[in-house]
Amino acid sequence: MGVLPAMGPRLGIFHYGSENYPSYVNDPKLDLNYYPKKPLLSFEDWQNIIDYYTSVSPDSLPKQDRKHAIQMDITVFSAMKSEYRYTSPGVSYVKINSGDSLHPLVISDVLKKDIYFFNRQLKLSDSISTRGPIVDMNFSNNEILACNIGILNPNNGKSGKAERLTLSATEKLKNDNNVLFDSLRRPVQITPADLNNDGKTDYLVCEFGNLMGSLSWMENSGNGKFKKHELRTVPGAIKAYINDYNHDGNPDVWALFAQGEEGIFLFTNKGGGNFETKEVLRFPSVYGSSYFEMDDFNKDGYPDIVYTCGDNADFSIILKPYHGVYVFLNDGKNNFTQKYFYPINGCYKAIARDFDGDGDLDIATISFFADYEHQPEEGFVYLEQKGDFNFIPHSLPEAEAGHWLTMDAGDYDGDGKIDLVLGNFSVRPSATHSEFDWKKGPVFLLLKNQSQRPASK
Repeated sequence: MGVLPAMGPRLGIFHYGSENYPSYVNDPKLDLNYYPKKPLLSFEDWQNIIDYYTSVSPDSLPKQDRKHAIQMDITVFSAMKSEYRYTSPGVSYVKINSGDSLHPLVISDVLKKDIYFFNRQLKLSDSISTRGPIVDMNFSNNEILACNIGILNPNNGKSGKAERLTLSATEKLKNDNNVLFDSLRRPVQITPADLNNDGKTDYLVCEFGNLMGSLSWMENSGNGKFKKHELRTVPGAIKAYINDYNHDGNPDVWALFAQGEEGIFLFTNKGGGNFETKEVLRFPSVYGSSYFEMDDFNKDGYPDIVYTCGDNADFSIILKPYHGVYVFLNDGKNNFTQKYFYPINGCYKAIARDFDGDGDLDIATISFFADYEHQPEEGFVYLEQKGDFNFIPHSLPEAEAGHWLTMDAGDYDGDGKIDLVLGNFSVRPSATHSEFDWKKGPVFLLLKNQSQRPASK
């Protein structure tokens, strides 16, 4: 009823028996050669595939295997809510902008198409309307690079764009209608960097797309012109980092792909705009990859990987025991081995920091597809490390008031300790059955760090 009918059209099978399989075959925004012109296998072989899965697939999945249950006893954080409220928040992006004492907290709502700026008292200090849903931002002096996804829901169009927002002379934000480039397939992240070392700022773009997408970079040709280069032409590019891992002076790219061909890839910059691709981690397509970070857990000087999976709104909408947060250790040659896993239904993001200031990395997580009927505490989990990858999970009751799609960490109030902010996307997807009325919940939840020691990364 889910996976196989979605699989058929990709093999050139659009109907079988009395069933018509859903497809985008008539979508004018999809390349004409996306689907095969004729079936790639016989109907007999297709029936054999159906028979195989329906006969040997288990009728249920194992339950979560947890060493520690989640306790409602957080002492590191205290929850703070803003008095600024509106119904049905659709927060897609939150940012603790520690370098801005006037607007240290930034919220983007894709349903209202507004960006809100809050001061240290959590009072609204400024806002700006945008021409589309903004899902990512980069801050530089008096300018913001905004990633406009175009159309939020899954589609194959090219309506996304990179835009600039600036501060006026009165330090009020304005939309100056400066579009850097457009015609992007549902971009979710745009990162500035000089990728070819020519002295001009280029941009790395995660075009998540739907059936089509890519990880690409826009080469700055000067005079406001850009040339597009695709590093990997498949959909699902969801998160990328730029760093010179081999110290050769050329910025390299690490990227996570979801949406089917899931995995983390390293694109080594060979100079002159040329990149060499290596798949460093591969995940099953049912995982629903959602986020990753690069952090040095064992302090050996090599970046390890924190990875989450939990997207659960596609073709197999059931709770999955392999959803959660993982840690993979780097052997120093960019070969990664799993060191830790904690199961969290629908896990959507993880941030590793030394929140309690004891010298090792803890992990904060959110879930967008938690088991809200039986384990609503999964919505936010703080994994406190006690040493040697022994993490104790905590949560707090206030976190159950929102449907958290996004999260950020930073020193919100300038006290030297790392706080958290969670963004409420209150619209309930079809995969989530819950009595929680998130539409009346807070727009965001600030978790103020009240540990006794300053935290450090």
